[in-house]
Amino acid sequence: MTTRTEHDLLGDKDVPADAYWGVHTARARENFPITGVPIAVYPHLVVALAAVKAAAARANAELGLLPPQIAKAIDEACAEIRAGALRDQFVVDVIQGGAGTSTNMNANEVIANRALELLGHAKGDYAHLHPNEHVNLSQSTNDAYPTAVNIATITAVRELAEAMTGLQQAFADKADEFSGVLKMGRTQLQDAVPMTLGQEFGTYAVMLGEDRLRLEEAVTLLHEVNLGATAIGTGLNTAPGYAAAACRHLVEVTGLPLQTSPDLVEATQDCGAFVHLSGVLKRIAVKLSKICNDLRLLSSGPRAGFNEINLPPVQAGSSIMPGKINPVVPEVVNQVAFEVIGNDVTVTMAAEAGQLQLNAFEPIILHSLGASITHLTAACHVLADRCVSGITANPVVTRGYVENSIGLATALNPAIGYAAATEIAMEALATGRGVAELVLERKLIPAERLEEMLRPENLAHPRG
Repeated sequence: MTTRTEHDLLGDKDVPADAYWGVHTARARENFPITGVPIAVYPHLVVALAAVKAAAARANAELGLLPPQIAKAIDEACAEIRAGALRDQFVVDVIQGGAGTSTNMNANEVIANRALELLGHAKGDYAHLHPNEHVNLSQSTNDAYPTAVNIATITAVRELAEAMTGLQQAFADKADEFSGVLKMGRTQLQDAVPMTLGQEFGTYAVMLGEDRLRLEEAVTLLHEVNLGATAIGTGLNTAPGYAAAACRHLVEVTGLPLQTSPDLVEATQDCGAFVHLSGVLKRIAVKLSKICNDLRLLSSGPRAGFNEINLPPVQAGSSIMPGKINPVVPEVVNQVAFEVIGNDVTVTMAAEAGQLQLNAFEPIILHSLGASITHLTAACHVLADRCVSGITANPVVTRGYVENSIGLATALNPAIGYAAATEIAMEALATGRGVAELVLERKLIPAERLEEMLRPENLAHPRG
């Protein structure tokens, strides 16, 4: 392997001659062999880093701090990266010390070396265009990296919201399809009162819709960025007007309604928006897991369980039991939910561990949020496409449960009173006979009125 020699404050170091990253990235690769997962696994972050560097270059050029040809080369290199180029050059581990400095320098070096090529120079010829002096001009890791994390998270959350909308619609479609399927509602896993399967599935659609709105509300907090804060929020080493210009150009590059924080010192150290968003992601995970628990329970059997619905068979369920089909899609969504709940604890602890003017633990916050958002997005797509859209009902089974349930006695309270209804329920439980049969036998309600009271639409949608 041919190499080139680069220099930093620790001395000289050889890096691969064809690498776009340089000495800072090389040291980070050696220092942080933690997960084996490079920052390239989060393409939204790579794109966001390039957007921040492009906006900074434009602002610096506008203020006369950066020669036009250098600014143009940086901008063009960033545009290529935002379009998907050089993704494999973002190689530092997602979990790293240094508050994201290694990620920031990885971006600075890749952009600088690609810009050097565009100017007709060799990689590493930093006398013409330098990662720190030019690409990182008017910036610190402490404002460039958090701003990129915000932008990446906003973009990823948009994709999650779209996936949730699709899953919500899948449940809403099933709610319409099952609107006439009568079944027993249950509380504490005991028979309660009748409802329709459509009402049950409609509830899932409503739950997802509510959580999607909470997600969209939470992500609005991330549109406030600290670009221009530099090291601790005082804007040291920036020209007057730089923060406003950089934010304006960043809005142009990203198309997002970003705003400069009114207090950059506060914004540089506060991770509250990430904690809030993580809490909403946990809420979504909890709801999805509860829904999947219900789907697994309602489809249990098929002979010795509830057997009220059928999940689409997507793969064989056992290596030893012939014909067994398992609820594998709800199960994988459950596991994603468990991961997201754990990630929320990580985000909470990382945000709490910040000290004085900077939180050094944003890399793990990024990794935890990124994993939660990415995996929830995939889980919503899989649940909608591989499970919910193919669910069918077993109306004979569900109707049989209603007719044989002592919970049916609750619907008769207004007509025969609680005491009589309790006696009917207890006798039905003891003898195995139906509630309606016992009511007619005792002549407590005329047959015509009982038939009217037990009609599915009256049981599930009582009018009083």
